[in-house]
Amino acid sequence: MVETGREEKRCGYVALIGRPNVGKSTLLNHLLRQKISITSRKPQTTRHRILGILSDQKTQCVFVDTPGLHSQHTKALNKVMNDTVISTLRDVDMVLFVLERLTFNHDDELVLQQVQKCNVPVILVINKVDQIQDKARLLPHIQELVNKHEFSEIIPVSALGGHNLERLEMLVKASLPEGPFLFPEDQVTDRSSRFLAAEMIREKVTRQLGDELPYEVTVEIERFKLEGAVTHVHGLILVDKPGQKKIIIGNDGSRLKQIGSAARADMELAFDGKVMLNLWVKVKGGWADDERALQSLGYLE
Repeated sequence: MVETGREEKRCGYVALIGRPNVGKSTLLNHLLRQKISITSRKPQTTRHRILGILSDQKTQCVFVDTPGLHSQHTKALNKVMNDTVISTLRDVDMVLFVLERLTFNHDDELVLQQVQKCNVPVILVINKVDQIQDKARLLPHIQELVNKHEFSEIIPVSALGGHNLERLEMLVKASLPEGPFLFPEDQVTDRSSRFLAAEMIREKVTRQLGDELPYEVTVEIERFKLEGAVTHVHGLILVDKPGQKKIIIGNDGSRLKQIGSAARADMELAFDGKVMLNLWVKVKGGWADDERALQSLGYLE
């Protein structure tokens, strides 16, 4: 007996690509309706390739959040991040090229050059349109962008405000190739709880210190263990110079306590249980330009 009326499932990888700070991670979190990627106003907050998986009965969108592609190659970490973006583009079924408001600069052009090498549908997402004062400028800007590449769609959104995200989600799902799901329907990311804990700590460091602290901060989880109903996390914040260590610790440890308290609150929400978090700060000079250090810290895939 032949089964009739059965709809094929759709599944595919969708890369979120753009220069630093255009809102790719915020867009991912709002599409997933939960927080997977950390965010801050500091450029290049995202350093890793992170999968965010959105499933319903018929479709599975495997979003790939990537670091911002940028032209500065001052350290090995910068090169690793750019290589991550370029390698991601080789293995996806679709691309969301994210721009910010009415801007199209040199780094956006670099991203476009990589996008043009892809033989997959590309949706151009113009983010933060709620921040455009003169909305009449948007249409001429879109017309200029139309001439740069044959995008399958151009859609203005506000990731933070949720504007037009339902339409974007609908367009993505309609463009996915037919095929079986690649992940269990209840899985939302490929990253471990240990990795997410490190990212949550790094987010709080970045948000609290902003321009006070240079780029060279990372987090290593030395212990992650569930004991009874409590998850015990020991996190090591690595900085490049002794002065940076003092900034993070603050007077009588006040700044470190604030970072720990905010990170623990996020972890308890994400891990659905009580968390005991202990933080230390250690100087590890030159880690961002040392390939062996980057390997041990999980930056090289």
